[in-house]
Amino acid sequence: MGKKLFYKGLIFREFYFSGTLSCADLSERIGKSIPLTMKILNELIEEGYVKESGYAPSSGGRRPVMYTIKTDTIYILSVAMDQLVTRISLMDIQNNHVTGVEKFELPLQKNPAALSSLAEKMEQVIRKSGVDREKIIGAGIGMPGFIDFKKGINYTFLSSEDRTITQYLSDKLAIPVYIDNDSSLIALAEFRFGAARHQKNAMVINIGWGIGLGMILNGELFRGHNGFAGEFSHMSLFNNNKLCVCGKTGCLETEASLLVVIEKAIEGLKTGRLSALGKNFPTGHYEQDWEAIVNASIKGDQYVVELLSDTGYNIGKGVAILIHLVNPESVILSGRGTLAGNVWQAPIQQALNEHCIPRLAVNTTVAMSTLGYQAELIGSAALVMEKQVKEAANALIKDKKSLALK
Repeated sequence: MGKKLFYKGLIFREFYFSGTLSCADLSERIGKSIPLTMKILNELIEEGYVKESGYAPSSGGRRPVMYTIKTDTIYILSVAMDQLVTRISLMDIQNNHVTGVEKFELPLQKNPAALSSLAEKMEQVIRKSGVDREKIIGAGIGMPGFIDFKKGINYTFLSSEDRTITQYLSDKLAIPVYIDNDSSLIALAEFRFGAARHQKNAMVINIGWGIGLGMILNGELFRGHNGFAGEFSHMSLFNNNKLCVCGKTGCLETEASLLVVIEKAIEGLKTGRLSALGKNFPTGHYEQDWEAIVNASIKGDQYVVELLSDTGYNIGKGVAILIHLVNPESVILSGRGTLAGNVWQAPIQQALNEHCIPRLAVNTTVAMSTLGYQAELIGSAALVMEKQVKEAANALIKDKKSLALK
């Protein structure tokens, strides 16, 4: 029974990442024979999870039958957090939002009530959706901080006294809960569904309140020894004597985060710089202020474009170091910052022209995310699918070992 459930989990995962597949496609991807794959497919059809979706395009022979998962059978609760704002969405197997995205301010710094507030909001989204809780296979949460995704602990934010974050939320919601670093999940989304799809080596820059990094190395998400890889924000690049939240000075984050963009915009307006940001800027709410900057950038506001270009150049100096170390196929710009559009690419490329060895830089493309600000929500959902398959595999291995001992 355990082996069959594991195979079904593999098939669910392949459908999730690819949408529509033939029996032969599935057989190749899960590494099992076509007869066994077809047997499991038929069981899933009888159970109401899978349906036929037509035939593949003709290639000269008999067209294979294509299959897909029914959209109303499996759901995932997806949560995307940053230091200030949290978004929650119940998503179907095709990454569609069932009832829209619930967005609310939830400061994480020095907020002991943040975890209970998160649990309450997640529960509200489930109830509002009207979806049977048994159809929700789990919740995935992307969040900032030093995260041990295996243990379910965030060493920076959201502490709970006697349980891990995942244990606390699982007990409250009665569904499995998984957490990971927000930048890692953005990279996972880009790798599985976005601009880094089918690439073996890619660096995904999360432009947000900090500057995060997710790394795809050798076709896999790379988290490092303890899961802390990708602290791009805290590379010491500047002699600016600015104190970073990490306690060090001169970090990339002190010159290149969106919070710094807002601060510099405020300072410039005070000195008389002309801008379409208007008299209501700043509002005192970082998200609203960033949205105002985005709108001004889209309209071609000269001062705002200048600010974003300077910030992009500083990010590019950090990217140059990554290219020297990793030699990636591409650098993908993702996260909240990409709402401002292509204004980032030219200054980052300029920094690479100045600070990167040409032979290395010429083979690395700088591209914008195709998922944009949705990347973290999609990555959080993808985390659930990947974790559940791995847990099923581990359980199967454990069962085999226990049987061998008997």
